[in-house]
Amino acid sequence: MITLYGIPNCDTVKKARAWLGAQGVAHAFHDFKKQGVPEAALDAWLASLGWEALVNRKGTTWRDLDDATRAAVVDAASARRALLARPSLIKRPVVQWADGAVTAGFDAADWQRRV
Repeated sequence: MITLYGIPNCDTVKKARAWLGAQGVAHAFHDFKKQGVPEAALDAWLASLGWEALVNRKGTTWRDLDDATRAAVVDAASARRALLARPSLIKRPVVQWADGAVTAGFDAADWQRRV
């Protein structure tokens, strides 16, 4: 089973969910706002993708942080704390694929190869 993690009002998550639906790909959706960030999953994502790939530095949440908070995100441990405190900082969507692979962000060409 594929699990897509994100926030329902995120445009990229909406696009990703619509793409999966159009392809007829069954998936579960985990809403960070309602269900929180699963800590064990976050640890696995950090190990698999690296903290730099998970921190969305292009989003509004990152830009709204004060300089000191942004400057404090320097490694996996500090990124983990920031991502748990502010789930909107996670690059979305995070997808746990049926084969165990994990990706962050939406790339239709890559996803087509995976489904």
